[in-house]
Amino acid sequence: VQLQASGGGLVQAGGSLRLSCAASERTFSSYAMGWFRQAPGKEREFVAAISWSGGRTFYVDSVKGRFTISRDSAKNTVYLQINRLKPEDTAVYYCAAEKSHPLEVVTGKGDYDYWGQGTQVTVSS
Repeated sequence: VQLQASGGGLVQAGGSLRLSCAASERTFSSYAMGWFRQAPGKEREFVAAISWSGGRTFYVDSVKGRFTISRDSAKNTVYLQINRLKPEDTAVYYCAAEKSHPLEVVTGKGDYDYWGQGTQVTVSS
């Protein structure tokens, strides 16, 4: 599975972005999906996850109420809607796919099987 992340950019604090992650295969619809981010000098951290059906979602505390993960299986795409952006949200955002636990929300980066190339989000204060 190849994943292509897009939608990043430079925005002012308080603004919004919608990140997209397009998968190359229809089998994507049976995978759990996640978004991670990596700020300069920091480790890649979990942001949000969604089960294969979209019925289960999970977020890191720092983004709850501002970020929304969703998926459109017909389009082989997972989204991350980011609202009320803060400078500390600045990072490269990566999407990832996990094939072994589709019913779950997967938070460990070591559990994911496929990764996209990342899209840069920069938030100015």
